[in-house]
Amino acid sequence: MKLRPVDLAREHGLSTQAVRNYEEAGFLPPAGRTPSGYRVYGPRHASALRAFLALLPGHGHATAGAVMRAVHAGEVDEALRLIDASHAQLAGDRATLDAVEEALHDLVPAAGLEPAPGPEPAPGPEPGDTFIGPLAHRLGLRPATLRAWERAGLVVPRRDPRTGYRVYAPADVRDVLLAHQLRRGGHGLERIAQVLERVRTAGGPEPLQATLGEWRERLTVRGLALLAGAAALHAYLAGGSAGGE
Repeated sequence: MKLRPVDLAREHGLSTQAVRNYEEAGFLPPAGRTPSGYRVYGPRHASALRAFLALLPGHGHATAGAVMRAVHAGEVDEALRLIDASHAQLAGDRATLDAVEEALHDLVPAAGLEPAPGPEPAPGPEPGDTFIGPLAHRLGLRPATLRAWERAGLVVPRRDPRTGYRVYAPADVRDVLLAHQLRRGGHGLERIAQVLERVRTAGGPEPLQATLGEWRERLTVRGLALLAGAAALHAYLAGGSAGGE
C-alpha cells in the first residue's frame, strides 16, 4: 500500500514538511520515489512514525531520534542501550525522590539545634546560627566530616568576616541534617547533592513536601510514557524495521 506524506501527517496532526524532515533525519526509513521524484511511503513508514512519536514523551527528541536512527542502521543493541539509559535515569530520579521523602520524614526540626557554648567564640551571630563544633557534637559527627561535606559542595556555610569561623545559618543546619540522614541511609555524596539542590530550589522542606506528590506523579507519567514508547518500538521491530513498503 502506497501512502503520501499527507497520509502519514494527517494521522498525527503533523505537517507534511515535518514528515519529510523526520525522514531526512533518519527517524523514518528512506522513502521510495515515483518516476517524477515524489516521495512514496508505506505501512512501515507509518509504523516508524508511530514509534518515534511514542518515544518522544518518555525519552525526549534527541534520544528518540537516536533510537530510531540506530534501528534503521541495524544497530538494535545501541537502540536498546539508549532506552536502558532513559530507564536508568528514571530509576535514579525515583531514588532521589524516595531519599527526599525519607529524609524529610525523619528530619529533626532545625529549631532544636540552638547554638550552644563551645570552644569557638560567637562574634555577633544571627538568631539560630551555630558553629561547626557545636553542630558536629550535637549530631555525633566529627568536624572533619562537616568540612569534607563543605569541600564536596553539600553545605557551604558563610565565614564570619572578623574571625573566619564557619557560621551555620538555620538553612545550613537543615541541609546538614538532611545530609546526615541520607548518609545514614547509605546514599553517596552525589545523590545527597541532588537532594539538597531540590530542597534549596523549593525554598526549604515545607514547600518541598507540598510538591512531592506532584513530583512523583510526573515520574509516573514518564514511566508510563516509556512503556508506551517501548510497545510502539517493539511493534515496529516485530514488523520488520528494514522494509520501506
